[in-house]
Amino acid sequence: MPGDIRPGVLLLDVNETLTDMSPLAARLQDVGLPGRLLPVWFAGVLRDGMASTLAGGTVTFAAAAGDGLRTLLAREGTGRRDPEAAVRHVLSGLAELPPHPDVPEGVRALRAAGFRLVTLTNGSADTTRAVVDRAGLAGCFEAHLDVEAAGAWKPAPAAYAYALRTTGVPAGQAMLVAVHPWDVDGASRAGLTTTWLRRDPVPYPSSLRPADRVATGLADLARQLGAAAAAEGK
Repeated sequence: MPGDIRPGVLLLDVNETLTDMSPLAARLQDVGLPGRLLPVWFAGVLRDGMASTLAGGTVTFAAAAGDGLRTLLAREGTGRRDPEAAVRHVLSGLAELPPHPDVPEGVRALRAAGFRLVTLTNGSADTTRAVVDRAGLAGCFEAHLDVEAAGAWKPAPAAYAYALRTTGVPAGQAMLVAVHPWDVDGASRAGLTTTWLRRDPVPYPSSLRPADRVATGLADLARQLGAAAAAEGK
């Protein structure tokens, strides 16, 4: 089984996988938008970034996120005189997002077990670095990668290929860890092993390639990989 092979590197998604994005709802409310629009906005950011990749274009996460906010502000008719200030206020919150409760324990356990840890995000590597630093986990990660250098958003094959080139491992020795099924599916099609973090009680889409492992969080994944290593050593 691919999931039973000890991966040479763990590629960790960031938004919603490592970070809890729910505090951004309060920032939406600060600028006159309903907090319930947070998942709508984020889904739109991903849609537009992926669509740009499919069309052969390039767009940064910040640009797609800002455009999405401007659209919501105009559609909701909040009447703000300075939409650019609203965009800056919401986007500045990305670097201040907290990790999910299981992340610090899980990251430290994985690092202590000797795994190479690298983040791979459709967002910004600088933002990831700020989040990780605030969480006291800076020394646990080897590198923080984003898709801008790859020229393609995940789940495009080029995004995973860029991470593999940077880390110097073949696809079969890398594991993508993400909460998003589309990311798991894309990584699997690129030849990586995969773990789906099932943070919510929702089913995995039957139309996508299944993950090699399913974990409730990073701490659970660390326990699973530790158990697999112990069994292999017997």
